[in-house]
Amino acid sequence: MISWMQKHNRYLVWTIWIATIAFIGAGFVGWGSYTYGTKASAVAKVGEIEIPRSKLDVAYGNIYNQYNEMMQGKLDEQKAKELGLIQRAFDTLVTQAKVLNFAKDLGVVVSDKEIADKLQSIQGFQKDGVFDKTIYEGYLRSQRLKAKVFEAMLKDEIIINKTLNLLRTPNFSLEIETVGGALNVADKLSYRVLTPNDVNITPDETKIKNFWETQKESYMTPKTYSFSVVWTPSATADVTEEEIKTYYQANSFNYIDTEGKPILFEKAKDLATKDLKLSKTKKAAQKNYIEFKKGDIQSSEKMTLSLNDPQLSTELWNEIQIKNIGDILKPKVVGDRYATVKIDNIAEPKMMTYEEAKEKVVAAYMVQAQKEALSSLAQTMLENFQDANATVSNFVTLETHDNLKPLNTQESLHFLEKLFTSSKEKGIINVADKIVVYTILEQKILPLDVNKTEGVKSSVNQIKQSTFEINLIKMLDKKYPTEVYMGGITN
Repeated sequence: MISWMQKHNRYLVWTIWIATIAFIGAGFVGWGSYTYGTKASAVAKVGEIEIPRSKLDVAYGNIYNQYNEMMQGKLDEQKAKELGLIQRAFDTLVTQAKVLNFAKDLGVVVSDKEIADKLQSIQGFQKDGVFDKTIYEGYLRSQRLKAKVFEAMLKDEIIINKTLNLLRTPNFSLEIETVGGALNVADKLSYRVLTPNDVNITPDETKIKNFWETQKESYMTPKTYSFSVVWTPSATADVTEEEIKTYYQANSFNYIDTEGKPILFEKAKDLATKDLKLSKTKKAAQKNYIEFKKGDIQSSEKMTLSLNDPQLSTELWNEIQIKNIGDILKPKVVGDRYATVKIDNIAEPKMMTYEEAKEKVVAAYMVQAQKEALSSLAQTMLENFQDANATVSNFVTLETHDNLKPLNTQESLHFLEKLFTSSKEKGIINVADKIVVYTILEQKILPLDVNKTEGVKSSVNQIKQSTFEINLIKMLDKKYPTEVYMGGITN
């Protein structure tokens, strides 16, 4: 099931982005410069529906922030381009537009009351469980959106969900029994777990150098920047309790937890205080920027840093990368102060010498040599597998795997996920830095636990929905052609 879903991911991923307000509170993200055709207000037309740039901005902002969260804040504009995030956002909107065309043909409509109810149900716009217009308007300002644009996207979301719900069918008994049987397969195994300790690798200078020769272009010095920095601290700014409360209330959409729920004032107070102090210091930072640019003040500090060094913010690094030597950047927040940065010099990456890279090369070689030796040992063991030297398990399923020693719980689950998506009676499965050599001694189907019926029904729904979506999109691809107005993306 897992591998099947991964294989068809390009059809399924669009459903993730139906939710217009998935990332309320996330900042606006720009996605660089792209060329437009004659219709600059729209990026494409699908059937009878145009896709406005504002909608692409929101979709891109959503996907950018999700990837940035997964990458722990290390995503930048260059990496986003490499990942093709703007294309993914565009593909999502094209697919949604095809469903909207289909909904129009079917006569699906949404009332103003439905839109209002949906808007008022969004927790990110609520205060004490009640819709707060001030929070909503603050969010729109932060995202550079007009209310009619956001509410139009909300309307589209409701139409799409209505259309898909019309086409869903109930589960049948045979479907539940079939999937339930597949999910309740149990295997009794004979297995051996090989670890790096089972092979002994001795470093060989000649082999290490030969390894480096094939990999040396991967060993580069980091790109480094030399800066002159003017710091404008905010910690000394005077703020009162009343000012902090007022600031929090006006910007409460920025203070939400991981589930999108508002954080109460007492818990958000320290962060709101910091933000308010930064806000009060902004004019001083701008004044320092002007004076620094004129040469009236000297820098506070000289710095030489590798690209994306955490001493500067991600936002600042994103701008630095599109600037040149001698440029002075406008103040940006770094921690609890503003940084006005002048780029004094840029040192481009260059290939390391063997001596410079040796420590990293030796480590990489040892890992590679160890993997190769372990893989060779596993293959030999599989060809001459002796049950007498192996561990015999009880009947295992995806839920009963604690007895697969010496694997830990996570490794056992990883192994079984691969085992139950394989059709091989015996084989080799890699798990982290270990290799499991196994043979299936016996297999049976366990009776379906009545307590797990709902889980099986959920799996049936996922399979049916996935299959339906694949075929629906194939049909809509033929029915509603796409005309792209924006350069840099493809249909």
